[in-house]
Amino acid sequence: MDFGRILDKWEKEAPRNGVFDKDTIDGGNSKDPVLDGEKRKNRRSRLLSKKPDAYIDLHGLTKDEAWQSLEIFFENSRHRGFEKVKIIHGKGSHNNSLNEAVLRDLSRSFIEKCSFAGESGYCSAREGGSGATWVIFKEN
Repeated sequence: MDFGRILDKWEKEAPRNGVFDKDTIDGGNSKDPVLDGEKRKNRRSRLLSKKPDAYIDLHGLTKDEAWQSLEIFFENSRHRGFEKVKIIHGKGSHNNSLNEAVLRDLSRSFIEKCSFAGESGYCSAREGGSGATWVIFKEN
């Protein structure tokens, strides 16, 4: 058996050592990885152009209140089957000399720690610019 056939066989055997590829739709058990890749690409394209299913406005909240609100909002959104949400956090504090973006940074940290939050980015200028972040949820 040549090396190419060995690699093909090895790649088709999933999971290896009980490890699944979490980024595939079915945990690496697909019979057609090209088709699954197209599904992911089409889903991503559709969701990038879609308006958010829901939004939360964090203006006026403390860091602790904002974190707790994000936890509740994300859990509720996920359970309702939403695919994309928007966080309105503002562009930063205009009351201090450091011009810190406390709620923006907190939102970014929350997204990074949330297990079902996928791709994210700032909204268009018309939708809030760097004062708002959209988040696409990973598929269940």
